[in-house]
Amino acid sequence: MASANVASLPTIPPPPPSPPPSNPSPSPSTPLYGGYTRFELELEFTSLLSSPLYLNHLAALKLLQDPYFIAYLAYLRYWSRPEYVRFLRWPAQTLRALELLQEEEFRRDVLGEGVVGRLGEEVGKGFDGG
Repeated sequence: MASANVASLPTIPPPPPSPPPSNPSPSPSTPLYGGYTRFELELEFTSLLSSPLYLNHLAALKLLQDPYFIAYLAYLRYWSRPEYVRFLRWPAQTLRALELLQEEEFRRDVLGEGVVGRLGEEVGKGFDGG
């Protein structure tokens, strides 16, 4: 697939505001998408990136070749900021996957079982502290 000119990609709005720790409920004026805030949807999707099998699934669907999806992955790097990272259940694994997804070689290679296996081992080490 030919790479798209960055200027031709749609503009992605800035990250949603991080909910304050004392009141994670959205205000009545916050837009909802299927009953969820943009923050909740992006948190859910970003958290799924900690799963090597999910990354493999995205590759199998050829989403990792789509320039619009790649631009979205770059946008999601805001989750590494302190006001957002605190909401990730597995921050180290999620942010590692998000950074790897910025690399074209990784997006191509994640379709292979060997890469998924190695990532699974890394994730396992992260959960048990090893």
